[in-house]
Amino acid sequence: MKKLALLLTLAVVFISCEGPQGPRGFDGRNGDDFVAQSYEITGSFSALNNYEISGFHPVDITVFESDMILVYISWETVTAGDGLPTDVWRLVPQTIYSDFGEFSYNYDSTFEDIRIFLDGPSTTDFNLLAPADTDNQIFRVVILPADLANDPTLDITDYNSVMHLGGITETDILKVE
Repeated sequence: MKKLALLLTLAVVFISCEGPQGPRGFDGRNGDDFVAQSYEITGSFSALNNYEISGFHPVDITVFESDMILVYISWETVTAGDGLPTDVWRLVPQTIYSDFGEFSYNYDSTFEDIRIFLDGPSTTDFNLLAPADTDNQIFRVVILPADLANDPTLDITDYNSVMHLGGITETDILKVE
C-alpha cells in the first residue's frame, strides 16, 4: 500500500511540474501553398516526336515530390441534361483496341516534368493509327497535394469528383501551348 501511495504521489509531482518554455520552432509553410492545380496540354503524336508529348510543368504550377499527378484525356463531348455540350474526361492510361492493334495513352511524371506517350505491344504500328487517335489530343494534368491525395473520398477515375475535391474550376485551368 505504501508503494502505491508513493507511486501516486510521484505521478502527481511529475504531472504538475512545469519548466521554462523551449525555443521557438521554425515557421511552417502557409497552408495556402498546398492547393490542387491543373493545366491543359494539346499535342499530336507522330514518329517525329517518338509518339510522345513531353516537357516541364509550367512555371506557374508548383509541384512537390509528395504531390499526386493525374492525367486525363478528353474522350468525347456529349450533350448534358441541360442541353449543353459537356466534355468527357478519362483517366490515363486508356487502352484502345483498333483494327491496327492495341495501344494505350499513358504517362509518367516527376515533380519537374511530364511525358504523355503512346504505348503498346511490339506488334502495334503507330504509323497506321487514324489521325483521330494521334492528332490534337487534349490532356488535363491535375496535381493534388498529399493531404487531398490521401482523402478517403477521392475517386481518381471520376474527373469531376477530383476537380471538385481540389476546388478547381474551368477558369483555374492553365492552357499550355
